[in-house]
Amino acid sequence: MTGSVRPSKGERGVALPTPVIALSVVAVVVAVIIFWVTGGDGDDRDEKIARAGGSPSASASASPKPAKTEAKKPAKAEPSPVDRAKVSVEVYNQSNIGGLASDVAAKATTVGWNVVGEDNWVGSVPENTVYFPQKMKREGEQLADDLGIKRTHLSVEGSMKGDRLTVVLTGPL
Repeated sequence: MTGSVRPSKGERGVALPTPVIALSVVAVVVAVIIFWVTGGDGDDRDEKIARAGGSPSASASASPKPAKTEAKKPAKAEPSPVDRAKVSVEVYNQSNIGGLASDVAAKATTVGWNVVGEDNWVGSVPENTVYFPQKMKREGEQLADDLGIKRTHLSVEGSMKGDRLTVVLTGPL
C-alpha cells in the first residue's frame, strides 16, 4: 500500500456527513453577518434596532444618523450625583508615612464616603490611585476628585474586591 497511512491502534476519528459540515459553515457565516450588522457590541441598542427595522431604501440609510444623535443626547444629560454613603471604600498605604491611610480614610469619611477598611499595601503602584470595579467607574472618579487624586484605574482582579473602591497611597495628598 503505497501512499496511504494506517492509523495506529489507539487512534480514532469521526467522519462527519457532508450536510452536517455544510450546515455548520452556513451557521458560522450567518453568525458573522449578524455580528457585523449589529456592530458586535452591546452598546447603542436603540440605534441597532432602528437600523434593523428600516426598509432597504435611500432614506433608510440616512436614518441611523438621527437615531445616533438622539441616542447620544440622554448620555450628555447630567447624571445623578453619586450616593457616597452607599459606596464602600478601602484605603491602603504603600508609602513609609505612618498613619497616611488613616488620615485619608478620615478625609473620605468626612466627605461622606463609607470607608470600611484601611491597612498597608505591599506592591508597586506608581502614584496615588483610586481603583474601581468596571461598574463603579463614575464613583471611582468622584472619589478621586474628592480626595485630589489624579490617577484612576480599573481594579486588579484577585488583589481587590469587586464591590468597592480601593485607594492606594504612595505619598501625601
